Amino acid sequence: MTERVWHKASYSSGSGSCVEVSEGTETLVRDTQNRELGYLRFETKEWSALLNTLKK
Repeated sequence: MTERVWHKASYSSGSGSCVEVSEGTETLVRDTQNRELGYLRFETKEWSALLNTLKK
């Protein structure tokens, strides 16, 4: 299995309170300060719908 590449959300501030996203065939989202607690998993269609809703 290929290791996932994570990046901080573009709206994250320098305070350390942010989320990281790993995009691919599915999108994973995790809390930067609590990585060991796991992540949320979104199918591509769900992730796109969420982003489109947030942009409105």
